[in-house]
Order: sequence, then structure tokens, then C-alpha cells
Amino acid sequence: METAGTNRVNGLHELEEFRFQAFESARLYKERMKLMHDKHILDRNFKPGELVLLYNSKLRLFSDGTNKFTVNGQRLKHYLGMTEEKGDSVVISLEDPQYTNEE
Repeated sequence: METAGTNRVNGLHELEEFRFQAFESARLYKERMKLMHDKHILDRNFKPGELVLLYNSKLRLFSDGTNKFTVNGQRLKHYLGMTEEKGDSVVISLEDPQYTNEE
């Protein structure tokens, strides 16, 4: 009876040790994967007045009259294209649609 109890306690200790090793292995794996992922993240610093591109976004028009809105920084990129020339540029202003009276 005593040897059976000792064997059971030893088996429980072995299971606990195996569980601890599995937990530690998973923790180390997650840590390595996080380092690999974070290595590819670029730090983007935008200053007021810089030209940026907003991508993967739906066009939303706000009727409150302001042209300021908040976006996720991951959806912005620095604009490296050509600068605008006043003579060649075309400005299109978005206004409310005009409806005709159909009776």
C-alpha cells in the first residue's frame, strides 16, 4: 500500500514537471516569435504638414465641415510622390448632391 502511494506521488510529480517544461517551452517560443515580429515593425513619425497616403480605408465624408479626422497610424504611409504644380493641378471639391424636382 505504501509503495503504491509513493508511486502515485512520483507519477504526479513527473506530470507536474512535464507540464512546467511544456509551459516554459511555449513561453520561450512566444517570446522568440514576438521578437521576430517586432523586428519588422517600422517606426513612423509624421509631422504636421507632411503629405501622407491613407490606404485600405473606406472614404467617409463628414458633414460637420472640418477636414480633420483620426486614423490608425498603421494605415498611413509617407507620400514620396511628385509635388503639386499650381498650373497642372485640378481641384475637385465634394459637395452635397443636387437633386432635380421630378413631378
